[in-house]
Amino acid sequence: MSAQTDRYTIAVTRYFEAWNAPDAPARAKAVTDAWTPDGTYTDPLADAGGHEAITAVISAVREQFPGFAFRLTGSVDGHHDTARFSWELVSEAGGTAGDSTPVAGSDVITLDGEGRIRTVLGFLDRVPAAA
Repeated sequence: MSAQTDRYTIAVTRYFEAWNAPDAPARAKAVTDAWTPDGTYTDPLADAGGHEAITAVISAVREQFPGFAFRLTGSVDGHHDTARFSWELVSEAGGTAGDSTPVAGSDVITLDGEGRIRTVLGFLDRVPAAA
């Protein structure tokens, strides 16, 4: 694995740490560790800038899907300061495929020189009807 590939993988690992943090203090710290202070998160359902707003978006999703966690599907691909990856939200209790993975998508992130996230552009491939 090259240093550049490590950079993308580390950034995506931090990204998932933020999304999967078990409580508000851990989530706020994980967002601060992963994103630049002026970082953004945008998907079809949310548009947030700065640590507090990004933390609020993640917290709202975690409240909507208790007992679920985000996980990487496939590998992280990147070049220059940009990486892309796919993910799914999975039930930590298991279940059938339809019930256990209600949300899935792909994200494109840009990084600063230190490997922190500047922007996330999220694309949702599967969303529950109530979302």
